[in-house]
Amino acid sequence: MVNSPPYVATVRIKRLLILLLSLTLLAAACGGDDDSASSTDKSTTTAADKGADLSSLSATLNGSGSSFQNNFELAAIDAFTSEASGVTINYNSVGSGQGKTDLANQVTDFAGSDSLVKDADKATFKGGEFLYFPIAAGPITVSYNLKGVDKLQLSPATLAGIMSGTIKTWDAKEIATDNPDAKLPSTKVTIVHRADGSGTTNAFTSYLTKAAGAAWTLGSGDTVSWPADSQAGQKNAGVAQSIQQTDGAVGYVDFSDAKASNLVFASIKNKAGKFVEPSLDAASAALEGATVNDNLSLDALDTAGAAAYPITTPTYVIVYTKQTEAKKSAALVAYLRFVLTDFQSQAADAGYAKLSDAITSKAITQLDSISAG
Repeated sequence: MVNSPPYVATVRIKRLLILLLSLTLLAAACGGDDDSASSTDKSTTTAADKGADLSSLSATLNGSGSSFQNNFELAAIDAFTSEASGVTINYNSVGSGQGKTDLANQVTDFAGSDSLVKDADKATFKGGEFLYFPIAAGPITVSYNLKGVDKLQLSPATLAGIMSGTIKTWDAKEIATDNPDAKLPSTKVTIVHRADGSGTTNAFTSYLTKAAGAAWTLGSGDTVSWPADSQAGQKNAGVAQSIQQTDGAVGYVDFSDAKASNLVFASIKNKAGKFVEPSLDAASAALEGATVNDNLSLDALDTAGAAAYPITTPTYVIVYTKQTEAKKSAALVAYLRFVLTDFQSQAADAGYAKLSDAITSKAITQLDSISAG
């Protein structure tokens, strides 16, 4: 074997040292702490990235509230507990109003709601301060049952007249103006609304207040005083059922339940003057123009944009900042992180529009505010 000249050996040693130094620096860069991560990196963080061993979690969580988010919750809970087998999550779809009441009385660990807590009610929450976590969004459809009419367009003022009871029949001039090519029957309009306190009602009536102006006189809230001759249904599924069973009926139903019930729904005139059919893409377009407040509440109603469906609402999970049990706190945070990361890609399968990375990034950061003790 021929020995290398001394200078060649020296060069090789230097090259080896440089290579080792480069590898050391690369390893340090890859192993840096979370503080150096960009906001984009944080938006794609998964439950595992935070060191959560889902298989080690053990707790039972109880939630109640929004029927709007029920299908999302059921799918998310099934996916999460398949990995976190020691966690049981029960969700009771009783309406946003009851869900907020249950959380206020500490009957549950979290509330599902499509509406915010009124300022006057905040003092009733026995667990103290609470946080809003948006988890998804979706269109609220204007579903109807009208023989011979499978396409319908409604402007905000016309919709307000229908739902307030001032427009009595389906061949009224206001509806005819919105639908010049339709053959409208003289069938009586039957209004169907929620019987329970509902975030869907809140979002729907808030939209009419915002978009219809003086044409809407019933106000907004989880409950409003509907016309005496209207019909009421429990939860979104109950409204859907009443619409199916009544010729001439019209009501508001979340997109997921409306699709599941094979309802026909109207296209609604948006702020840009376009009649838009409810869809997940149209809801995503509305989210692009949404106002994001400091408490992570969102306003996606009647946003600008030609493709935006104007009656689009987020849905929230509400939790206390201070948790009383460490195991429950760990499971709750892990579940919320899962919903905000891994499960967002599956939201459409459940009938919901996923949130933007900017919104989920803020929500994930807010998880650090939850503590036990």
